[in-house]
Amino acid sequence: MAAADNVRRAPRTYGNWRQPASAGIAGLGTLGTLLMMGGLVMTIIMMMAAGLIAAIVTIFIVAILLLMLMTKDKHGQSALQRLSTSIGWQRAKMAKHNNYRSGPLGRTAWGKFQLPGLAAASQLSEYQDSYGRPFALLFYPSTRHFTVIINAEPDGASLVDEEQIDVWVAHWGQWLASLGHEPGVVAASVTVESAPDTGIRLRREVSTNMQDGTPAIARAMLTEVVQSYPVGSALVSARVALTFKGTDRSGKRRKEEDMGRELAARLPALTQSLNATGAGAARPVTAQELCEAIRIAYDPASAVLIDEARSQGMAPELQWTDVGPSGAQAFWDKYRHDSAWSVTWQMSQAPRGEVFSSVLSQLVAPHPDIDRKRVTLLYRPLDAATSARMVEADKRNASFRATTSARPSARNMAEARAADRTAQEEARGAGLVNFGMVVTGTVMSAEQIPDMIAAIDNLGATARVLLRQSYGSQDSAFVAALPLGVVLQSHLAIPAGLRESL
Repeated sequence: MAAADNVRRAPRTYGNWRQPASAGIAGLGTLGTLLMMGGLVMTIIMMMAAGLIAAIVTIFIVAILLLMLMTKDKHGQSALQRLSTSIGWQRAKMAKHNNYRSGPLGRTAWGKFQLPGLAAASQLSEYQDSYGRPFALLFYPSTRHFTVIINAEPDGASLVDEEQIDVWVAHWGQWLASLGHEPGVVAASVTVESAPDTGIRLRREVSTNMQDGTPAIARAMLTEVVQSYPVGSALVSARVALTFKGTDRSGKRRKEEDMGRELAARLPALTQSLNATGAGAARPVTAQELCEAIRIAYDPASAVLIDEARSQGMAPELQWTDVGPSGAQAFWDKYRHDSAWSVTWQMSQAPRGEVFSSVLSQLVAPHPDIDRKRVTLLYRPLDAATSARMVEADKRNASFRATTSARPSARNMAEARAADRTAQEEARGAGLVNFGMVVTGTVMSAEQIPDMIAAIDNLGATARVLLRQSYGSQDSAFVAALPLGVVLQSHLAIPAGLRESL
């Protein structure tokens, strides 16, 4: 028995995530297949109505569109998608929608520092939950979504047994699966942010606890610690945002006060369930804390001022209309906001194969070439009915792609097997969650941008994820990486179903 206990167990691995794809001929997808069939029909009509020349022109145009749909890069983006993105960016640039000015000298008539872009119409209020803890409640009028933010203090995986890490991961999976049964949950996000430590909090802690009769050697040692420790140190924070729909089952709109009272009763259970996932002491984020976090995100230079004010007992009372940038400009591949420059990436492919629980550890860890870094995981939990319908459709599509060819590729066969395993697990009661990732790097000067891009590319390789810069939408991607609970699918000009069929 003792010999069996001494046998080291192999580390647990994770994987089997899939990117659903629609069925189609020659990898065209549903929309491409319909375009091809419609083009053939149109060619026949043109030949009968206008002759051979018109039919040749028609089939030539259809062939170009199909070729643009079939030509894809390593991120899965077709040439038609890249062309439409470029055209949309040029239109926005010509209309000067990429420039933003706020405040008394800005373009807005009310003279406030309003948030730009997708979060411009957001409204902030504060309520108290059943434990008497104040929490911030964000409301988005255009989508009727309500968002609450939870602050987590993860313990980290250093000097922690593998068994305990496996338990944390299992509870995290259960927590994500439970969101599919949570009434009204639309999306969830987890934001891990690393930033340089100003050292002001340490200096305040040491000065308030140092007694008058402290020995000289102890005082000298603490003084040296206060001066040297903040150099090169980093502050890591984690926040979980939960977004709820503001309508009931009948589609009737709910008032903000009603949602505040309902979420006040549900927040204690949600925060308590997070404790078992390794998130530490989870608690709701107050309105003041959220205002400070967003203000620092757009103007990192204000972090020192806010910490200095707190150390003197004069915390700045920020309003939601004060947290936006005074000036911002979106470029094709970067974003300029107040005192900093940012570049945002989006995950185009999850890690292929099996990975360990520490696969994202280096990506979320602080990096010397990046002043501030945010890694945001976006989740869209699906209810049981939608999950069953989606996995069965994905199984049929994967089987169709594997059987349409006499000699199917190894990748198509592997996708068919993975889709079949996913359907089996869902039938046994497992939950289904759509997920994505957004990574934002921020530096204080434009000269640091090349080093930051190289660092993020290397970190993405260590995490085995394929990252793609959000070309032409850096400002919107920047908002998506913030802990604001913005559901991007609800703000798309092109319906999500049409984009997936591409």
